[in-house]
Amino acid sequence: VTGVDKADPANRGVSISTKGKTAFRFTEVRDFEQLVAKLRMKCNATSSPQHIINTEVAASSASDSPKDFDTGPSKMGQRDNSKTVITEALMTVYHPQDAENLDSKMLKEKMKEQSWNILFVERGHGVSMFRTKKTRDLVVRGIPEALRGELWLLFSGAVNDMASNPGYYTELVEKSLGTCTLATDEIERDLRRSLPEHPAFQSDTGISALRRVLTAYAYRNPQIGYCQAMNILTSVLLLYAKEEEAFWLLVAVCERMLPDYFNRRIIGALVDQAVFEELIRVHLPQLTDHMMDMTFFSSVSLSWFLTLFISVLPIESAVNVMDCFFYDGIKAILQLGLAVLEYNMEKLLTCKDDAEAVTVLNRFFDSVTNKDSPLPPTVQQGSNLSDTKSDHPKVDITDLIRESNERYGDIRYEDVESMRCRNRLYVIQTLEATTKQNVLRVVSQDVKFSPTDLEELYELFKKEHFLSCYWNVNSPVLQHHDASLPYLEQYRIDCQQFRVLYHLLSPWSHCANRDSLALWTFRLMDESSNCLINFKQFACVLDTMYNGSFTDKLKLLFKLHIPPAFTEVESLSPSKGDDLSQQELIHFSQLSVSSVGDSLESDSLKSSPEKGGKGKVDIQAYLKQWQDELLKKEENIKDLPRMNQSQFIQFSKTLYNLFHGDPEEELLYRAIAVVTSLLLKMEEAGRRLQNSTSPVRSPVATMEVPAEIPRKGQEESSSEQTEGSKAQRLRGNHEWSFAFEQILASLLNEPVFVRFFEKPNDIKVKIESAKNLQLKVRTRM
Repeated sequence: VTGVDKADPANRGVSISTKGKTAFRFTEVRDFEQLVAKLRMKCNATSSPQHIINTEVAASSASDSPKDFDTGPSKMGQRDNSKTVITEALMTVYHPQDAENLDSKMLKEKMKEQSWNILFVERGHGVSMFRTKKTRDLVVRGIPEALRGELWLLFSGAVNDMASNPGYYTELVEKSLGTCTLATDEIERDLRRSLPEHPAFQSDTGISALRRVLTAYAYRNPQIGYCQAMNILTSVLLLYAKEEEAFWLLVAVCERMLPDYFNRRIIGALVDQAVFEELIRVHLPQLTDHMMDMTFFSSVSLSWFLTLFISVLPIESAVNVMDCFFYDGIKAILQLGLAVLEYNMEKLLTCKDDAEAVTVLNRFFDSVTNKDSPLPPTVQQGSNLSDTKSDHPKVDITDLIRESNERYGDIRYEDVESMRCRNRLYVIQTLEATTKQNVLRVVSQDVKFSPTDLEELYELFKKEHFLSCYWNVNSPVLQHHDASLPYLEQYRIDCQQFRVLYHLLSPWSHCANRDSLALWTFRLMDESSNCLINFKQFACVLDTMYNGSFTDKLKLLFKLHIPPAFTEVESLSPSKGDDLSQQELIHFSQLSVSSVGDSLESDSLKSSPEKGGKGKVDIQAYLKQWQDELLKKEENIKDLPRMNQSQFIQFSKTLYNLFHGDPEEELLYRAIAVVTSLLLKMEEAGRRLQNSTSPVRSPVATMEVPAEIPRKGQEESSSEQTEGSKAQRLRGNHEWSFAFEQILASLLNEPVFVRFFEKPNDIKVKIESAKNLQLKVRTRM
């Protein structure tokens, strides 16, 4: 820029003249007078064109308060950096340039640097640099080693992140060092696999820097944490950028340039592979016609996208690809992928299977070289090819990238984004179908539902999960949703959502105390005490209600009325009767009720790896927990704890409610009265045998109401009040209890009980009704 003038004050115009005798005119510029003054001051202050990028960024970021960069956290961060963080790129440490002895490759490297310096003079340096055709041509030729880290930061926008967050990386390193998580364990496992042939990562210096960057990022972004391929990418970043710069480059790649790539489902990579397949159909139709299955391109190109060709190309060639990636984004990877397939078109068309095609591509990548690379032969991977592959024609990476730009440079970034949006839904639907298949396959082994019914139940369960997500922004289900979890844990519901499904699907939903039953059932399934259950737990309890034997159903009812499932429930609104509000339901679902023998279980929960807190996870505890689950024997009815008197009274009330409205209601009422009386007499006889010297008041006298047969027209509320008063008097007497075997044996003597619980129930009717009523029931609640 040679001059800045006010062109037309009436139209708020600004005229800018350049050395190339080209003038730019801008009109309707806001605050144009102040802008002209600032630009003139900047032109006068720019006595030398050689500005380092850090100076410009610091000036632009601190224009309001320039003193911020000289005081406080910045200096503290710099002092901390000198202690733990590497302040120069690994390439300058392990491959310093000898300025006195320049070979032909180093002379070319210096010529590249001079070309960039000329560009900086003409088009600006740092964040003020214009991107022109000449800039692209220089990037295609390969960025010089000395400028690579600086320009990567500039092109990716990471320079702005770093300048606006001084000292942030140092703080992350201090906080993350020493933490033990699944991510840190995976990082430790992969550290030695990151460019193991490079001397920088054969020493503790490079390994420690890589560990700090990956651990700091996992601490910054726990949603991503650490995924494979991040170590390979970061190791290359550390070669050409300082440690803090490498961290911000990793942030730019993972969070902006390659969104949704680095998670367990790699949705972003799968979406871009679908885009790649679409581009192949458009630009290479003959290859598409030859390949019967397009999934071949997805399987072979996954590593291309995840590692930006670093895993398939020699390191000296891969860095040239990264130059183009940081300049053009994912468009550069797509163009290069098309060029690779076109280059090998003839050989791929003669391949008879996928394995042969993979071999062709692998041999091609091994033949790619970088003839201008200044790296020493000991580091270059392309120079270490065996003699058996030397007959394959060499391909220079610069020529390959240039060809990809010439042939496929018309691919616009807007078109890529449009194809991403179009294919994203397809990819997610495919992943959801895979999740569904895996869940149904696992759950079908434990239930007796037909495949169709089980699939319908899964859809209802999943729909309830999503309704809970979108119905309420603050839903705990939304907070706990994590697509990277195992298949069974991806969709979970809380107690309120389970109550909706219980009312719609349970064969016992006609009970007066159905809310209490739903609450106790949820508490029984919530073994991890996180107030969430998965589909397997949901399907298994429904399967017991519908397809279980008499013993299974009775055992379920028994377990619902003893801790940890059972808790005293009473609505705060008497007008609602047994119905519970959402707040009451959530409150009762979170109550912790201890039972006999729970001390060992509570100890195990305290030592559970998930309860450790502060990001620390005990892997040995995970393994032991897994082993215990594998060795867990089938629950024996003798292992069930005994049911005390208040629990037995509630158990009897539930049976009364279950029998209400049944065709054999009168017979069932009589039978339960007989069984209750028999159980109490058995308990009295047992107590007398145990302690013949201590007189005990007969429990039969205090248990009158459950033994009575409810008369027609008698209000249930009055009987419940009577039972409640009797239970209050029982607390003053000696405790008595029943074992499950006693209740089972007594009920088996009454055929009407057996007929009731073994009566077949068809869940298909409930499912069809639930499809139509799921949203309405939720609205009422």
